[in-house]
Amino acid sequence: MRTERRAWSGVRALLTVAVAAFAAASMAPAAARAQEVGPPNGSLVIVGGAMRSPEIANRFVQLAGGTDARIVVIPTAGGAESYGPSFGGVRPFQAAGVEHLTVRHTNDRDEANSEAFVAAIREATGVWFTGGRQWRLVDSYAGTRTEDELWALLERGGVIGGSSAGATIQGSYLARGDTATNTIMMGSHEEGLGFLRNTAIDQHLLYRNRQFDLLEIIEARPELLGIGIDENTAIVVQGDRFEVIGESYVVIYDNQSTLDSGGLFYFLAPGDQYDLATRQAYRPSRGLQPLGRVEGRPWPRRQPDR
Repeated sequence: MRTERRAWSGVRALLTVAVAAFAAASMAPAAARAQEVGPPNGSLVIVGGAMRSPEIANRFVQLAGGTDARIVVIPTAGGAESYGPSFGGVRPFQAAGVEHLTVRHTNDRDEANSEAFVAAIREATGVWFTGGRQWRLVDSYAGTRTEDELWALLERGGVIGGSSAGATIQGSYLARGDTATNTIMMGSHEEGLGFLRNTAIDQHLLYRNRQFDLLEIIEARPELLGIGIDENTAIVVQGDRFEVIGESYVVIYDNQSTLDSGGLFYFLAPGDQYDLATRQAYRPSRGLQPLGRVEGRPWPRRQPDR
């Protein structure tokens, strides 16, 4: 009997500790929570293509340390065999006054695993992916020492950015990752580098009339957040929040939110902010105010095709 009482006493003690821990976690301030979507350290600059606005390159350079930044540009998505130091992808950063620019490219995973290749990334304060086809970045770098060094760059407070394919690769789900064509949304490559967890990112959104394309992914994978970014527009991610910069719009596809009209996606303008953990959009006025018309109502279930 005493043995049973001692066992029950131990169970009660464990329950007390568990309840106390749960209560403490529930009362913890939001600022103290672990990062859920964005990287805990460092920044991301995710661009929808074109890169005509100096504002975007300037923000990236600022986050990388200003004109003393050490930036590595990775053009592998473009598909060429080689890229020289005069590759056009470095020009926005030269125009911003950066002198320490290095181009790193390989289609060989053994080279991507070599010390000689990753040394420049280890010394970098920023890495930039240019456009092309995002699956090429997966084939060359996913699971290699190069990817490890990219994560290490964020951990030490650096910045990773990219435009077009260099935007999509930063999500966890690789939209338009089919090797045959970029019109297939869910294709042969479905896993990105995942710097922005539980997301699928599309680019050139409005300029190429792609605003309905992410619906396919979010309907099939409703746990994901879809982020569509138009040309010459970017999101700057720090922790679990991003700000829209540039000249056009970012579109949000959240399976748990609809417009009051029933629309399945909504637009964010330059200056708007978004909390990736709570999936709440904000528009600045005299303070940050929740974006109007967005309701916490799940998408209607799609009827199966007969």
